[in-house]
Amino acid sequence: MTEMPETEREECTDCFAQPDADNTRIVYVKEGGVLHEIWHTPDCPQLTIMQFNSEEAHKRVLEQDAWAKGVFPAAHERLKQAAAMPAGTGAQPFVAALTELVQAQADNLTGFVPLHRWAQILERHFPPDLPDPGHTAG
Repeated sequence: MTEMPETEREECTDCFAQPDADNTRIVYVKEGGVLHEIWHTPDCPQLTIMQFNSEEAHKRVLEQDAWAKGVFPAAHERLKQAAAMPAGTGAQPFVAALTELVQAQADNLTGFVPLHRWAQILERHFPPDLPDPGHTAG
């Protein structure tokens, strides 16, 4: 039999809702596996703000994801082009990009570096105007 995790209940300072079938329960897991819950009435201002913020955050994630999916393939191609440069001429962008990617992951050891961060880093280190490795200046 599985034990139920400990639950902390917080009272909403706007609506003071209690557990009820008509109210909304917001619950999340805190550090250590403790559940944190707060109840809201349907017309609670905090619930409305939370829903609005959640929808805006979701919209931003979708926009970032769409941008990254559009940018990443070309940035990845430029990375491959830079890798084809003769030894000694193109190492700096690789070192800088790798260092930044590793740091981005080190800053988030509980998750992963999302696609939009990869795309931002690759765009910065391998911009669209990267020189053609097959063309020599003359």
